[in-house]
This record gives sequence, structure tokens and C-alpha cells, in this order.
Amino acid sequence: MSRPGAPSRRLAGCVALTATALVLAGCGSDDSSSNSAGKPELRITGAYMPAPVMDTMAAGFFTVTNSGGADTLTSVTSDLAPDVTLHSTKGGAMEEQKSFAVPADGSLDFASGGNHLMFEKLTHKPLEGEKVSVTLHFAEAGTVKVSMPVKSATYNPKTGH
Repeated sequence: MSRPGAPSRRLAGCVALTATALVLAGCGSDDSSSNSAGKPELRITGAYMPAPVMDTMAAGFFTVTNSGGADTLTSVTSDLAPDVTLHSTKGGAMEEQKSFAVPADGSLDFASGGNHLMFEKLTHKPLEGEKVSVTLHFAEAGTVKVSMPVKSATYNPKTGH
């Protein structure tokens, strides 16, 4: 025998439990939407290598444009050289860096006189017109392969020479 009002109390309890669950679900973060919005979306442009004047080392330049969440360039590899290092130039002094931040919805520039790659112990001296295969390693986006054309030693991307 059920007591008067018991079914309505059970129904009210179920409604309250369901409402609480819905409120809590709405307060939690939706990982799928926040992760997709926070993932880096990288595009590499303007890559080039000035024809090296030395047989043992060369430089490389490019721009990383990011239309997503923040990332970090952690290393670079290439068949052209066993050692490819990241460098910054501040106040005319070149300094090796372990990594470079790629800001969310921003860019990272590697340009003559600033940040750049150093290819050391070249397997061969690339000539103007060749393409050098480079793999950029990012903490979040993984690897991005880039074909870096070898330009004249005096190439300036602003003027084309």
C-alpha cells in the first residue's frame, strides 16, 4: 500500500535530479568544442634558403601563421644537415634557442636579421634553384613538412632580389 503523495514526491525527486544533472552538464566544459577551437591551425609561407656561401652551413627563413590555439616550434630536421638549430638575433647577437612560441591567432617570423634556422655540417652545398626538404616539429600540431627553395645569396623577399 502506498502512502498518499508518495508518487508525486518520487516524481518531484526525479524532476529535481534530472534538472540538477542538466545544470551540471551545462556548467562543465565541452572538451570537443574547446579542444577544436584551441587546436593550432598552422600555415607555413615564404620559406627560402639563401644559397650558402660556405660548404658547411646555411640559413633558413619562413613565417608560421597560426589561426588557432597556441603552439611551440620545438625542433627542425632536414636531410641536408644532421644539425638544424633555432636561433634568435637580438641587438646584433645571435643566440641559439630551444624552442619558439607560436601565439594563438598570431605568427612567428624567421627573417634575415632576426629569428632563423642554422643548418650545420651540410651533407652538400645546395645550389640556387634546388629545394631543401625541412620538417618542422611542433608541440601540439606535430610535424609539418616544408619545401624550402634555395634562392640567390642576396635574395630579399621584400624586393625579390
